[in-house]
Amino acid sequence: MKMKAAVMVELGKSLEIQEVTLQEPNANEVLVKIAATGVCHSDLNALNDESTPLPTILGHEGAGIVEAVGPNVKGLKIGDKVALSWVPYCGTCEFCVTGAVHLCESAFGPMFNGTLLDGTSRLNKDGKTIYHNSLLSTFAEYAVVPELSCVKIPDEMPLTQASLIGCGVATGYGAAVHAAKVTPGSTVAIFGIGGVGVNAIQGARIAGAAKIIACDVKEANLEIAKKFGATHTINVACENTEEQLKAMSDGYGVHFSIDCTGNTIATENAWKGTRKGGTVVAVGAFNPNKTLNLPAGGFHRLGKVLKGSFYGDTQPFRDFPVIARLYLDGKFNLDDLILNRIQLNDINEAFEAFHNDCCINVGRTVIEFPLENNFDNKRTIEFVTVENSFKRTDDTELVEA
Repeated sequence: MKMKAAVMVELGKSLEIQEVTLQEPNANEVLVKIAATGVCHSDLNALNDESTPLPTILGHEGAGIVEAVGPNVKGLKIGDKVALSWVPYCGTCEFCVTGAVHLCESAFGPMFNGTLLDGTSRLNKDGKTIYHNSLLSTFAEYAVVPELSCVKIPDEMPLTQASLIGCGVATGYGAAVHAAKVTPGSTVAIFGIGGVGVNAIQGARIAGAAKIIACDVKEANLEIAKKFGATHTINVACENTEEQLKAMSDGYGVHFSIDCTGNTIATENAWKGTRKGGTVVAVGAFNPNKTLNLPAGGFHRLGKVLKGSFYGDTQPFRDFPVIARLYLDGKFNLDDLILNRIQLNDINEAFEAFHNDCCINVGRTVIEFPLENNFDNKRTIEFVTVENSFKRTDDTELVEA
């Protein structure tokens, strides 16, 4: 089938809006009509990363409606609303069978190579391969993705809000609830109030923390943090962070610190401001050329835990529906994470905003796609491949987003 997509054709350059060809899903794959997709800073990183294969379609935060399924797909049907996870897992390795699906390595080889799980691409233009991004490539009208990237969500869940769940929202929420295991009545410090940090605040609030301290260098971000549940703030550029954290926690330090910055200095400050027996979670990605320095004297007597957390220890099929339900129940704020709503043709404006220090970065610009064509009672979708063509016609009536 032909579709419109934003294609990365050159390192660091603007994306090009092109008509590309998408092939049908293989046995364990799903065709999703993309309804909305967030523009994440990680997409900018990929745009500037020399290891990104070219050409590629970026985008890894998305939600939409199932349009077709491969013959081995059992858990989804045409018309289901889904939020997409960019980290599918194998389900059989040692990590998966013990519940730590976020540590499964099966997706990363294909992910780095720009393919789907079987090592091939479903995308091309005039017969030339186009690569996938994070096994999703949501900057397009449709995506063929692994079944294990599709998490069914309630029919009443709006898809623009749902599109945010799969990356920063789940990572921040999971960092507080699953990685740190924040306890009711505790004191929590969150470092870095961006797309992940603000959701770590929400996770800590939902977990029952009594005091949530937002730590950042931007006063605007600290003000925004209060809207999501922060009870106190520290401008780490102006104040002694360790002293302030201890002053706000009876001199002991906080019970939990969650560093979302990827800055080793922030992690060191988080460690110093956390009490004996406390937990420090580092969820941001460090520069591999940096060194993390912690005081060695009396280290064994502190009883502290320093933990790295990938994807907030998220289990998508457990956590995405929970977050959706919390939103629908008015307990999780996704609405205020939507900074702008744009069309695909305007995608480069969202990338340009990342370079503007005056722009708010607590949230996402979301690309929305029109879904009106999906509400016809009869629809025909055609896929064209080198070997053959595949046609599906169905009478499924979809629920409007």
